[in-house]
Amino acid sequence: MNPTPAPQADGSPPTQQLAGPLVVEQSTVPRQMTAPPGERYTPDSAATGRAAADPLDHPDPLRAADTAGAENLLRCWVRETGQPGPDGRTLRIPLPASGTALLVPVLYWSATGCHRFGPPALEGAPEGAPPADAVTIAALLGREADRDEGADMVARVADSVRRTAGFIAERRRDPHAPAGADLFLTAEQSLLLGHPLHPTPKSREGLSDAESRLYSPESHGSFPLHWMAVDRSVLATDSAWTDGGRPVPATELLTSHTGGLRLPDNTAPIPLHPWQARELAHRPEVAALLDAGLLHDLGPHGGRWHPTSSVRTVHRPAAEVMLKLSLGVRITNSRRENLRKELHRGVEVHRLLRTGLATRWHAAHPGFDIVRDPAWLAVDGPDGEPVRGLDVMLRHNPFGPHDDAVCIAALTAPRPWPGRVGMQSRLAEIVHSLAAVTGRAVGAVAAEWFLRYLDRVVRPVLWLDGHAGVALEAHQQNTLVLLGPEGWPVGGRYRDNQGYYFRESHRAALEHRLPGIGSVSDTFVSDAVTDERFAYYLGINNVFGLIGAFGAERLADERVLVAAFRRFLGSAATLGSPLSAHLLEKPHLRCKANLLTRMYGLDELVGPVDTQSVYVTIANPLCA
Repeated sequence: MNPTPAPQADGSPPTQQLAGPLVVEQSTVPRQMTAPPGERYTPDSAATGRAAADPLDHPDPLRAADTAGAENLLRCWVRETGQPGPDGRTLRIPLPASGTALLVPVLYWSATGCHRFGPPALEGAPEGAPPADAVTIAALLGREADRDEGADMVARVADSVRRTAGFIAERRRDPHAPAGADLFLTAEQSLLLGHPLHPTPKSREGLSDAESRLYSPESHGSFPLHWMAVDRSVLATDSAWTDGGRPVPATELLTSHTGGLRLPDNTAPIPLHPWQARELAHRPEVAALLDAGLLHDLGPHGGRWHPTSSVRTVHRPAAEVMLKLSLGVRITNSRRENLRKELHRGVEVHRLLRTGLATRWHAAHPGFDIVRDPAWLAVDGPDGEPVRGLDVMLRHNPFGPHDDAVCIAALTAPRPWPGRVGMQSRLAEIVHSLAAVTGRAVGAVAAEWFLRYLDRVVRPVLWLDGHAGVALEAHQQNTLVLLGPEGWPVGGRYRDNQGYYFRESHRAALEHRLPGIGSVSDTFVSDAVTDERFAYYLGINNVFGLIGAFGAERLADERVLVAAFRRFLGSAATLGSPLSAHLLEKPHLRCKANLLTRMYGLDELVGPVDTQSVYVTIANPLCA
């Protein structure tokens, strides 16, 4: 097996080296390919001038899912290897290791990487041969990268496509939200295709088909929690939750969900994901606690909880808390078990904001906040070491039944089920509705929506970095936009106890504000790494991804929105965040490479933050 890539000589994260002529680090940003509004180019439509059906709408759910999987792989490969743009309507991707090439119809070429592709063909294939499917593409790209982990990636691509097909079929049969779902849950369960720049967005290694239907948000799954009682001698917990100034222990926050549950003396309840509870029984350290009478298996109990877009965070409409559970299933690139430092980090950020920082922040930006993670429970072994897999974060639920809070990934997600026109997302529905109501052009409405988003969501995030030295890992799933009755952005929320970067340059000020900050949460990061990650998560993933979604659905010209973002960053420079200058002045940006990270077999929750993922260098659309 090839070794895990080492950091570069300057300490920056590893850059993938590819065999053959594809040893490239810098992506190009060719001209944007355009079509009449609402139409998509295919080879036939380019010749006839007629719009073609979107391949994501294929009546066979497996064909639609395979289209999504193939497009994801191709988008990743184009971005991560510096593949030049198309000459005409076909993109040729050379595959020297296999002695062939992929010929890919270009339906839409994006200035920010949100390309749309038709079914690719192998160069030289006989006439009438079927197009290359996602599994074949994964195998071919894995051979180009010359990675031993390629077979694992191929298997996970197949798993992701198969599960996506099932989700599409289920949603086409019943597109309606379950009874009792609030607006937040409805949005959280709408991401059928997942991250458009990830090779295996819906792979869930370890879940059977029956378990997948039960535990997946895409299937509108729901289930009761599995409960254990832990002896207080080995209970680990912390809480900064208050009620009218009164401290509230984590165990008390669970009281309303444990009614009728009989606890042994001197124990506290811990809720577990049902899949996790079954898997934990086979771990020696957990079995030892059960045998010693320090842990008691109480079984399933209580009402049903609903998985959100992260799968392991569960929600009940009108409940005071959401629960971020440990789940040892490999989702995207990592096994999703809570780390102790992340539990500390969530409580620590809540305490930091309560030092007066939140008051200043809300005075400047009253519509934005962090979804707080102020309490947790876990288990330490008799030796005092944390027992992995028995951890739960208690997240404050700020969303009422009428709060339309949508993560950007859900807002821009294609929805290939009945009642939609093409791949139309909720974003497209909102923009078209606003255009109809106001009598304005779709492009003008889209531009205004985007500008309001920058002001209500992006500007507050830059304020927190500039004034406090706290950068947020604000990618599209962690960032929620609050929508007003008509669909305009009116505010935002950030969520994720993993995704905070305390700038090293602000250490003294943060220590003064909250003594001991970062000592157990391991949250201080060098400014250089913070700049790189902040630019990727907020700039490339979030804002460029949103621009690409506007463009791919023919809602706006991406070049217009890129120019608007450039002007916004110029005005936002007064907020003090280095990100504005970084994005405006750097002709190239470091970008997370999800495909190459998967090919290297990296778990992004393991190891130092600066080497958990593969990063590559891409051209900055703001400087193109």
